[in-house]
Order: sequence, then structure tokens, then C-alpha cells
Amino acid sequence: MTIKYSINELEKVAQQLLANSRFKTWLFNAPMGAGKTTLIKTIAKELGVSDIANSPTFSIVNEYRSTKDTIFHFDLYRLKNEEEAFDMGLDEYFYSNAWCFVEWPEVATAILPDEVHKVTLSIIDEDTRELNFE
Repeated sequence: MTIKYSINELEKVAQQLLANSRFKTWLFNAPMGAGKTTLIKTIAKELGVSDIANSPTFSIVNEYRSTKDTIFHFDLYRLKNEEEAFDMGLDEYFYSNAWCFVEWPEVATAILPDEVHKVTLSIIDEDTRELNFE
């Protein structure tokens, strides 16, 4: 599915993605500044999370809780290799039945589960993004 959207349509986009989701692990691919973290925060809010912290760039993972779900938001940008991903127990998160949203997943390809959604964001202009959801 491909969606073009602006920032003021994020809630609708998040709802549409969740309605079409079959898996709880989503891999986000996009250039810096494309809005990966903003989209993930909006999806987490749609899942019932009320307090959302900043991007997990420095902590690598943030955990959010709603009344019925746990959401893990990963930013693997600072990891140097898959060994670091294994050392932090990344693989265990994927089998916890929690939602797992992963930014910069290419550093941990051997660890990723088979059943994932791939979310690719492209910058069209300052206000518009194109999203591909597989």
C-alpha cells in the first residue's frame, strides 16, 4: 500500500496502517528527517500510549505501555554491528508479543524476524511524504 500524506494527516495514516497490520514488528526505512520517529509516536498514541518520550537515539530502545499493549521503539542508528544488537538482546524483544517499531533496521538483518512489515518513507517536499507499507 502506498500513501501520500502531510503532517496534519498523521493520525489518519497511523489508523490506516494499524487497520492493515498483520504483524507486530515494523521496520522503518527512510532518510534522516523524513519523519520516522514522528510517525512511530503517532502510531503509539493510536495504540493507547499516553506519555511518549523523545526518540530512543541515545538509549537505543524506549518502552511505552498502554492499557493493553507494550510498544518497543528502537533506533539502531548508533549500533556499529549485529554483535551489538545481539548483546543488547534485540532478538528477544521480537518474540515478546509486543509491538516493535525499528528505525535503521539494516544493522541487524540477521536478528530480524521473518514476519515483519516494511515501512519506507520518502520526502516529496517540506510538508509531504510518501509511505510504502509492505
